[in-house]
Amino acid sequence: MNGTTVRLVLNRVGVGVLTLLAVSVVIFTITNLLPGDAAQAALGQEATPELVAALRAKLGLDLPAHVRYLHWLGGLLTGHPGVAMANGLPVTELIGSRLPNSLMLAAATTVVSVPLALALGIVSAMVRGSLFDRVVSVATVWTVSVPEFLIATLAVLLFAVKLRWLSALSHTDDIATFGQFLRTYALPVMTLCCVIVAQMARMTRAAVIDQLNSSYVEMARLKGVRPVRMVLSHALPNAIGPIANAVALSLAYLIGGVIIVESIFNYPGIASLMVDSVTMRDMPVVQACAMLFCAGYLVLLTVADVCAIVSNPRLRK
Repeated sequence: MNGTTVRLVLNRVGVGVLTLLAVSVVIFTITNLLPGDAAQAALGQEATPELVAALRAKLGLDLPAHVRYLHWLGGLLTGHPGVAMANGLPVTELIGSRLPNSLMLAAATTVVSVPLALALGIVSAMVRGSLFDRVVSVATVWTVSVPEFLIATLAVLLFAVKLRWLSALSHTDDIATFGQFLRTYALPVMTLCCVIVAQMARMTRAAVIDQLNSSYVEMARLKGVRPVRMVLSHALPNAIGPIANAVALSLAYLIGGVIIVESIFNYPGIASLMVDSVTMRDMPVVQACAMLFCAGYLVLLTVADVCAIVSNPRLRK
């Protein structure tokens, strides 16, 4: 990479860091504007005002908002985002016990969705206008239009209730064989893959078709190069940047979709921990989980932008 490219990449990374800082302000502000008293919710309605006041002082809830934000931000930067109000455990310990499960779900979804989406997108671009292309285009548009909770509900009704092939709940504690792994992750991965594959396939198809319409591919076609070789040797290498951008953007969607999927299938991940913490008004856990999701989303978007800058010379000017 030349100096201009390096400067643009560093600028994009700097913008991502500043965006994450702004997001931290928004998350802290919104969570503190929620109705109710966190100390009162932790102690219960029967607690005396003295106990509530003592807990507020212990948790630092009686300090000014900007002071609490600086303390919280400093804890995030040092890896100590606070203590859970519900059970007194460190937030890092709670997240650490759930994070591997969420990462496993994301990894399984990525392993299934990326090759499938790339294959559908590339083949559709090669045979554009054919029956296969039209079927894939209609199916992807329909899938993108359907919300995840409806796909998950229909999958549970069909595969768990009607056919009894899979379990409606995903428990990760009793996985000892590959078959149990498939039964546990089949429905959550299937639900997440539906929308991700549809989005990624459409973007991949558009990227490959854009390269197939270029002049150098037309020259290869006039020279009698076979269609498969023309795509694999000429169009696809030049479409790697847009395809990488499509993969990163599609996987960024995984951050939001996993919240719905973990809640529906009772999957023990970060998203379900965050939902339970919202119910119990456990603000330190909610804030840390929200920042983790936002950081992951911004990292994937930054990777997509960097891939676009590196692969497209026009974006460097």
